[in-house]
Formats: sequence, structure tokens, C-alpha cells
Amino acid sequence: MMAMMMVASATAFAGDSDALKAVTKSKNYAEAAQLLKQNIGQMTNDAEKAKAYNHLVDLAMNKVVKQTSIIAENQLGMQMGRAANEIVPYDTLGLADAICDAIYDAIECNKYDQLPNAKGKIDPKFAEKNAARIWAVRSHLVNIGQEQAHNETKTLALKYWGAFVDSGTNPLFDAQNHEPEKEYFGQVALFSGRYAYEAKDMDRGDRYIAIAKKDPTQEKDALATQLYYIRTGLTSHADSVAATNRLKALYEADPENDALLDALYSMYDGARDKAAQNALLDNHLAKYPNSFAALANKGLMAMGENNAEKGAEWLKKAAAARPDNAVIYTYLGICLSSLAATTEDGAKSKDYYKQAIDAFDKAKELDPDKQMANWGYNRYQAYYGLYGEDDPRTKAAEADR
Repeated sequence: MMAMMMVASATAFAGDSDALKAVTKSKNYAEAAQLLKQNIGQMTNDAEKAKAYNHLVDLAMNKVVKQTSIIAENQLGMQMGRAANEIVPYDTLGLADAICDAIYDAIECNKYDQLPNAKGKIDPKFAEKNAARIWAVRSHLVNIGQEQAHNETKTLALKYWGAFVDSGTNPLFDAQNHEPEKEYFGQVALFSGRYAYEAKDMDRGDRYIAIAKKDPTQEKDALATQLYYIRTGLTSHADSVAATNRLKALYEADPENDALLDALYSMYDGARDKAAQNALLDNHLAKYPNSFAALANKGLMAMGENNAEKGAEWLKKAAAARPDNAVIYTYLGICLSSLAATTEDGAKSKDYYKQAIDAFDKAKELDPDKQMANWGYNRYQAYYGLYGEDDPRTKAAEADR
């Protein structure tokens, strides 16, 4: 009985494993990180793994504290009138790298720290402390990332801004005060997404852009950025298929978004897959009959097939769905003018020209400087067709062409 009790006692109060000790004895971050990578498989439980990662956080934060102390001393010295040559230089990139290390090591530590122990109880040891001390310094990543972006060191800009965004959305930091950074967090996510796309890390780019989309001030630019990079740099059929599949997934997740519908339609257009284009638009209109993008594309497709009658029919519906679009009124006018010029019925021809002029006049009203639609010459032709060359109204339209 005594022997059994001694064994049980030794087990209950067993110290750290040799694998954990190898990590925690190291005072050098790079060495400790390598030892953790080598020894994590030999650690006895999740608690040891959490403790090992927390040691990395401690080492990274030691460097952060050292560098931020220099910054604080410099700021105080400047307030006290210290000369510029007395300002102590600090390791800017070293500070940013150490904050990044602390963030990702703390997240990994928390992964193990949140797992139930042998008794089935979750009793995190490190989460609160790590979250608080990292949150206090992570804003340095925004300014240092900005410096790297300005210097065109995009890899480092992505690293620092990405770590800022990753920490801002990780559950470890949920209890921290996010309010002060709401004004710019979405913008940092947007730029992180752009740099991730440029680095060909599409999944990471999508993740950051999805975060940027949640900010109403960044939503439009975020989607435009995502669509641009999905459709850019396609050099093979496999690339096009992959891009199409990504657009399909985005469209299916947000089917009422006309920009996504239009982008997917354009991909099918590039592949010359008219069957897929028609199926996409018809299925969409069955659910959303007032979709501007679907109606407009049906009209433009009909125009491309030289079917002015169908084109006018769809474009009238598109104009009704978005009556502030000068481009649609211009295309509508072109279809109606074509019908006027090709019909043998004189009364119908005049009616078509009148409708065309109404459409062109609306385009002119919406876009008088032709910034969006070049309605001028087509409008003049419609006036010419209805009123003749010498009519004052035709002369006025000629001046606007």
C-alpha cells in the first residue's frame, strides 16, 4: 500500500518533462522556438504545450518591452528639451517582428490553454495576461507597416498589417477594447488583402478582404479589389476555371450583389460560354426580376447578337431598375435608333426615333459632360433621322455631338 501511495504521489507532483525544460531553459527566442518545434511531440500534455508557447511569448515580449522603453525615454527626453543627437535609436523592425512573434505564439498558446485537462476542466493559465500585454503594444504594427508600404517593402507591410488584423479578429483578444481602432481597422484589412493577393496568397487575401467588407466605409473598395485580383493574371485555362469557381462561390454566398453577378457573367463571356451566360442570367432573374446587372447584360447580349428589338426590351427594364444610369439610356437609344432605321413602317420608324431621342436626352441630362457615356453622335443621328438635317433641333444636337 505504501509503495502504491508513493507512486501515485510521484505522478501527481511530477515536474516538467525534459522536453518542456529544454524549451523553458532557453533565453534566446530563436533557439527556444526551434527547440519547441523539435520537442513538442514529446511533451506530456496540452498544459505543457501551452506553457512552452507562453515561454516564447515571454521572450518576444522581453524584446518588445526593451524597445518600447527606449521609445518612451526618447519621447520624454524630447519633451524635456534633449538634443536630437541624444535620442537613442531603437530597432524598429525588431520591435515589429517581436510583436508579431508574441501575437502568433500567444494564439497558439491559447489553443492548448483552452483545452480540458485530465479532469475535463478548462482552466486557462495564460490567456488574460497575454491578451492584455500584447494588445497594449500591437498598434505599433500599423505605423511600422505604413513605413514599409511607403518604402515599397510589401512583404514586411503584409506581415505587420496582417498580424494586426489577425490579432484584432482572434478570440483571444475579444475582451480587449476594440473601439479606438474601429475607424481604421477595416482599411488596414483592405490593404493587407491587396498585399496578400499581390503575393499570390489568395486564401489569405480573401480572409482579409472578408474582414474589410464588414466595414461599411471599405465594403465597396474591398469587393472591387477582390474581383480585380481574381480576374487578373490568368495565364491558362486552369487559371480561368479556378477564377470562375471562386466567383461562383462568392456569388452563391451573396446572390443579390450585382457586382458579383456581373463579374461571373464576364468570366463566362471571356470563355465564350453563352449557354452558361444565359443560364446564369435567367436563373437570377427568376429570383430577382429587378436585378439591374442581369437586365442590362441581357440587353447587351441581345445587342451583340444584332437583336435590337430584344435589346431594347431588356434595356428598358434595366433603365427602370436604375433610372440614374446614363450608359444604359445610351445603349437603349442605340437599339431604338437601329429599329427606326430598319423598319419599313414609317409611323413605327418615327415612334422609334422619338423613343430613341427620349433615351439620349435622358443620358445627356444624367451625364452632360459625357464622363460615363458618349451619347453625342448617336443622339445627333436620331435627331437627324426624325427631323432632317436642317431642323434647328438637329443643329443643336449636332453641336453636342
